[in-house]
Amino acid sequence: MFKKILKNVSLKHGTRLAMCVALMTGLTFTACDFQTVQAKPYQSNSDTELGIFDYIENRRREERANKLTEEQEQLFVDIEEKKAQLPHEMKPDEPIPAAFEGDDLTYNAATGEFVAVGKVDIIQLEGYRFQSEEAEGNVKEQEVRIPGKGHVLQLTKGAPRVTLDGYNTVYNYGKKVGTMESAHGKAGEYYISGKRFEFYPDHIVIYDASQTKCNAHVPDYSLSAERMEIYPEQIMRMYNVKFLIKGRVIGKKAYEERTMEESPETYFPKVGYDSDNGAYIEDSFEFPIIPPHLMATTKVHIGTKNGVRSHAELNYTNRELSHSLVYGYYYDGNGNWVQRNPSFITEYYKHFGGAPLSYGIKYEIGKWKSSTAASTHQAFELNFYHDPIIIDKKYLLLLKVGYTFTRDNIERPENSGINTVHGMNYDVKLAREFNDRFAAFVGYNYTRNNSQNSLYEFNNSDSYSSKFLAGASYQLTNKDRFVIGLKYNAENSHLEDVDCYWFRDLHCSTAVLRWRAKRKKWELHWQFTPW
Repeated sequence: MFKKILKNVSLKHGTRLAMCVALMTGLTFTACDFQTVQAKPYQSNSDTELGIFDYIENRRREERANKLTEEQEQLFVDIEEKKAQLPHEMKPDEPIPAAFEGDDLTYNAATGEFVAVGKVDIIQLEGYRFQSEEAEGNVKEQEVRIPGKGHVLQLTKGAPRVTLDGYNTVYNYGKKVGTMESAHGKAGEYYISGKRFEFYPDHIVIYDASQTKCNAHVPDYSLSAERMEIYPEQIMRMYNVKFLIKGRVIGKKAYEERTMEESPETYFPKVGYDSDNGAYIEDSFEFPIIPPHLMATTKVHIGTKNGVRSHAELNYTNRELSHSLVYGYYYDGNGNWVQRNPSFITEYYKHFGGAPLSYGIKYEIGKWKSSTAASTHQAFELNFYHDPIIIDKKYLLLLKVGYTFTRDNIERPENSGINTVHGMNYDVKLAREFNDRFAAFVGYNYTRNNSQNSLYEFNNSDSYSSKFLAGASYQLTNKDRFVIGLKYNAENSHLEDVDCYWFRDLHCSTAVLRWRAKRKKWELHWQFTPW
């Protein structure tokens, strides 16, 4: 119960009561104007270039993630209803109103103090909802205080959607500052919890925080941090981070930053088996130097056939530009390893303003070594991409054209000289989504570099340049998806590759079984799912 009950306004006890007051803030709100997560650019990650299905699956995942819950939809409906009840239309330069409801509501017009008891529902028309069994506050000071358990929903423009249940909530919606203790809920696609939440106009701070995309009662994987910061730009920054599997700490790092709308690889080990490496486990580690721009990373791969192989990188990124100094072993997924001892890589990716086009430039120079060759390796690549083209809501067209130049100054005495390959590359793929379960694609790819004219087979294992591609993906059950991909040598009319996949959803992790029919090789991979 409250210490003070105000009697300035007399309201009938026992009935559902409401009032609407003006708040001192100059922002405007448009219903359903929330930030939308975009699907990521397509990047092939299969011999038969089945990455186009990854693009489709990622887009579907983002659509599911962005779909409003019933509670969120109801808030927008309620906001429109309250706006319709206003005596006049809201104007950009006027305070945004809020509506207060409760079974027992008292309000002092002179001081602005209010007290609400019993199924309290407070809606601030910018996109906030506060619910509890009791609340108090001050309209003139634009503050709500919930001393017990409270529920908060935030759907404001340009910020992550936030749904929280916690205790001892104090929030000033004029200044957009407040606190909440012992809370848990969801921010964007992440399930979050913390001992204390602090709300500021431009970010949220969580102490003794944890986050995960796994919705199990005991998450299969999670991250904890002494302090976590969430910004409207969908950026999440974490300090003194621990990585946990089923509640057990498996790794630590001082700093971690990620963009909430991205779908990066998870930060946990990958395990599996393939015919080239045998059974293996691999993991990556980051070491911030000047975060978020200058970072050091290392990756360790331990296999029963190749032993321990690792590489280290020093990476600098600034918007579209990145530079990397790399050293160690790299694997292309086709049984080909190369040593960079070391190599320097610079990349630049830019979208042409409002045009549906983008381009990427990549240059590398360094010492390369494989089991058959060693050289000073130079590579230049310029690619132009058209944004994914959606046709009739069923077809997806992907277009790419580029130019590559590679030069190797061969260093081994028995095979010295210079090997140079250059030319245009073309890539076009057309996919169709027949329904929510079935999709298929056809495509054509021409790559000047191949294993016959290049010194290395790393990322370049085909012995021909011109190829036709086709594939199909079928979601048999909610947990099982089957994919087949074909690669046809257009130069000698021969079917070169047949890849068959079985994706098995294990709740918060995924098992992938791959049969490479033409090569008669098996692969089995297991990793945590990043959503």
